[in-house]
Amino acid sequence: MATIRFSVNGTERSVDTEPTRPLLDVLREDLGLTGTKYGCGEGQCRSCTVLLDGKPVTSCNTPVRAAAGRKILTIEGLSQNGRLHAVQQAFLDEGAMQCGYCVPGMIVRTVSLLEGNPHPTDAQIVEGLDGNLCRCNGYPRILAAVRRAAGKEG
Repeated sequence: MATIRFSVNGTERSVDTEPTRPLLDVLREDLGLTGTKYGCGEGQCRSCTVLLDGKPVTSCNTPVRAAAGRKILTIEGLSQNGRLHAVQQAFLDEGAMQCGYCVPGMIVRTVSLLEGNPHPTDAQIVEGLDGNLCRCNGYPRILAAVRRAAGKEG
């Protein structure tokens, strides 16, 4: 056991846990942040994506010790003062969710993409979200949502 300290959604937190435990488990089970989803458990579907110091990581295969002293942003941390983040709102406006399981990872990854490239082309959007799997095949609406969030509603 070790005490791991980090910032989650702007709040300093600490947990007493095994350092090799997946960050996803700590977020969901210890901190009650269930918006980040468990998909494949291998980092292949990216439904568990969070931002670690602004970079997307798959939290299911990131040991919690890797987050020590760092800033974590989850889907819950995107909205501010009761208002959805622009990417969350775009996904809602475009109906870019069916079962919704991939949506937190898609949204978090899109936030990272748009922070690095606020006006991506469709090819850059596809490349930026490559690997984030949607088992309902909602990709056209997801693409439309990213376009909307980037101010390129078509």
